[in-house]
Amino acid sequence: MTPQPDAAHAYDASGRRAAAERSRRAVLDAGRELLLRDGYKATTIRAVAQHAGVSPELVYKAFGSKPQLMKAVYDVALAGDDEPVPMGQRPELRAVFASAEAREALRLYAAFVYGVHERLGGLLAVLAGSDPELAAVAMETEAERLTGVSAFVDHLAAMGWLRPGLSASAGADSCWVLTSPQVFDQLIRARAWNAETYRRWLGRMLAAALLPDAVDS
Repeated sequence: MTPQPDAAHAYDASGRRAAAERSRRAVLDAGRELLLRDGYKATTIRAVAQHAGVSPELVYKAFGSKPQLMKAVYDVALAGDDEPVPMGQRPELRAVFASAEAREALRLYAAFVYGVHERLGGLLAVLAGSDPELAAVAMETEAERLTGVSAFVDHLAAMGWLRPGLSASAGADSCWVLTSPQVFDQLIRARAWNAETYRRWLGRMLAAALLPDAVDS
């Protein structure tokens, strides 16, 4: 049976989208591998394209520039996939915001923060490099992180859980510092903490900084 023109067109369009998605995924995977292996400066668009089995033109068309490719690789690692779902709508954070108890929300948030940093892994070291092109990317990722922790602290305030006299802005600053990749790196890599030790510590520190009745737990 010969497909009708509309059906054939839809099939072709679907196939092209699937092929484009496979190419994009291959570029992101290649970009991450080369960034971790060779560093930012040595990771050229041409090298990424060759590693992914695509043309440099396709990489430029999909991502625009090397800094934008770095940001895309970072975003995929941050979220854990390339799906167009905002972080606040993902299951880990939905569970945080659905919690009916302040300390449970902090415990879940600490686990979320650990998962993010663990997925980012060595990309944080790449992002902290001295290449001038990375400065704008680093500023953007930190601004996004501050937006994220501000939303969390605003939620605590809306639930009536934030310590009296502590502004949401000051609370967000404390949360931003405590959940920073630099602190994570020092404790996990330099001090060899395990995941559970870090998560429990972060939960206690967040409680001490944000809640009205903070005690060790």
